[in-house]
Amino acid sequence: MEDTIVLYPSPGRGHLFSMVELGKQILEHHPSISITIIISAMPTESISIDDPYFSTLCNTNPSITLIHLPQVSLPPNTSFSPLDFVASFFELPELNNTNLHHSLLNLSKSSNIKALIIDFFCSAAFEFVSSRHNIPIYFFFTHGASGLSMFLHLPILDKIITKSLKDLDMIIDFHGIPKIPSKEVPPAISDRSHRVYQYFVDTAKLMIKSAGVIINTFELLEQRALQAIQEGKCAPPDEPVPPLFCVGPLLTTSESKSEHECLTWLDSQPARSVLFLCFGSMGVFNSRQLRETAIGLERSGVRFLWVVRPPLADSQTQAGRSSTPNEPCLELLLPEGFLERTKDRGFLVTSWAPQGEILNHGSVGGFVTHCGWNSLLEALCAGVPMVAWPLYAEQRMNRIFMVEEMKVALAFREAEDDQFVNAAELEERVIELMNSKKGEAVRERVLKLREDAVEAKSDGGSSCIAMAKLVDSFNKG
Repeated sequence: MEDTIVLYPSPGRGHLFSMVELGKQILEHHPSISITIIISAMPTESISIDDPYFSTLCNTNPSITLIHLPQVSLPPNTSFSPLDFVASFFELPELNNTNLHHSLLNLSKSSNIKALIIDFFCSAAFEFVSSRHNIPIYFFFTHGASGLSMFLHLPILDKIITKSLKDLDMIIDFHGIPKIPSKEVPPAISDRSHRVYQYFVDTAKLMIKSAGVIINTFELLEQRALQAIQEGKCAPPDEPVPPLFCVGPLLTTSESKSEHECLTWLDSQPARSVLFLCFGSMGVFNSRQLRETAIGLERSGVRFLWVVRPPLADSQTQAGRSSTPNEPCLELLLPEGFLERTKDRGFLVTSWAPQGEILNHGSVGGFVTHCGWNSLLEALCAGVPMVAWPLYAEQRMNRIFMVEEMKVALAFREAEDDQFVNAAELEERVIELMNSKKGEAVRERVLKLREDAVEAKSDGGSSCIAMAKLVDSFNKG
């Protein structure tokens, strides 16, 4: 029987695509093995079994096989508040445990399963599979080592701080990362009364018991955090830390064969002159913030490429918003005359945009980002400095890492009550990034990290060595 590595990603696009790239990297280092990816689906997620991404993936990578689990549903009375939404990412894998078990049983009839790699949202599978199958289980942490450092601290923090962080005003001193104000900690671990809090604490405990933790980062990007984890400063005392495998940066490669019209527009712009604004598949603003952003961009005089999504209604939250909303009517959303006045230096995209290709275009000189980890890595590898504008989940914490630790981004000053960024602040920060010594210093830092990333992935580089060690651990398992 042939050897196979089974990957079990969370269905969110960022998590799924990152794990697919991990599978491709494993094949590059171990072409004689096969990769089996077990795909589950979220009721609210737009990617489906029929998505051309999957057919293209298998056609171009014959050693990759997909197994689609049957659709499962949460209880009909499930609400989708922001915290409930995050909790559902833990609960759906639990509902899928039996389906996963049968899939592994069937697969084991024709293949020798060397390892199971699970997303941290799929932690419900850890003990279920461990008790039924003799398979080494690894966790894939789709974020960086800085976030992992905080994450592994949770069981300790849970015992020390007995109140919800959302009700406190304090500075938390984690090992290996900057101090984090309690208000900047992700909402999902800030409310002890919600079930999602315990999901995160329990998952942190399980990660320590795993065969290893694979991280989408590279050593020179997060040295302090990695050292703290490896020295056991982030885990409970007397708990040995499993092997860490920093195999990044893992970037999603574009499967599109046609060129987006925004790339043609970029071809006509001067080198490093365009500011790119994009906030991920779920990153949207309310109407007031959209208009204020337009005013700030117009006043800045900077060339821009802006991905604009329909605004949130007053009652909507980022987490409850579909990732494929209808295209907006820009004339109604933006200030009167804005499109006409900025037509010679601005380009607006109202649907999907090829972010990786845009960031790697020579005309792009800055990036306003929601601080998603994949976006951060894409910008670093393209050598593009950033302005951090976090919107939800762990992004506010990522901003601290980006600005204070990595020094790859500037940050907007926001209103304390609603995180509103006014036009004057946006204008000032954009000009600072694109046309100041401070912005140039950020650019130089990003360019240095781009070189480090290339070196890490090259033969003999840290990520290449980590991948080789990971593959070797499969053979020893």
